[in-house]
Amino acid sequence: MSAEQVVSDSLDSLARRRGDYGFDAPYVPIILAAIGLIFAAIGILTLLTGDVVAAVVFLLYAVLMLLISACYVYTTRVGKFQVWAMILSQLGLRGDEQVLDMGCGRGAVLLMVAQLLPQGKAVGVDLWRSVDQSGNALAITEQNAEREGVADRVELHTGDIRKLPFADNSFDLVLSSLAIHNIHEKAGRDAAIDEAIRVVKPGGRIVIADINRAKQYEQRLRERGMLDVTLRGLGWRFWYGGPWVATRLVTARKP
Repeated sequence: MSAEQVVSDSLDSLARRRGDYGFDAPYVPIILAAIGLIFAAIGILTLLTGDVVAAVVFLLYAVLMLLISACYVYTTRVGKFQVWAMILSQLGLRGDEQVLDMGCGRGAVLLMVAQLLPQGKAVGVDLWRSVDQSGNALAITEQNAEREGVADRVELHTGDIRKLPFADNSFDLVLSSLAIHNIHEKAGRDAAIDEAIRVVKPGGRIVIADINRAKQYEQRLRERGMLDVTLRGLGWRFWYGGPWVATRLVTARKP
């Protein structure tokens, strides 16, 4: 077996989940699909009236909206796991680190990194809001940790990522996936970035995947004197409906 095949099999194994991680912002794909079906119905009715051009336009819009909805569902159920498996594998973890997931939800990233920490600890903090993720609850994340076989190295907390319940310099690595953008005020998002900086150890890393506000996080990390700050796209597997809602990755290291 080639080295490339070994790496590919390892990533596939890490991305393959046994737990149930719900849907991110579950109302969004439902609305998108509903709009698509409405356009389809209007298109069919318009075609019956003999207006072929208008009918084609409506039907094209219907197909577009249904494709956007399907892309969203793919990302939330499959794509994001594949991308995060690659991100985590590239971090070169020893296996004894203390890792924090800010806004862990049902544990999509938290429990994946826990698999890479046989002698470490994966700590998750969340407000457990179902509007951000379907069925989001501490008890569900605990069940998923059991299903993934990592419950012994996972610790869960209820808390606001703008004011983390942890001491300074507590973690080797701080992660966050699609959580910080849910804070509506810029000052609140800056506070979350500042908290990530506060709790990560000197030399430790911050890795954030998010939509819309990634550039702001990059700027804040630079303002706070973090080192090796990078910002990059994560490709089509992490699109929430299309390239206009693409997830980007921000990374940094604490001096």
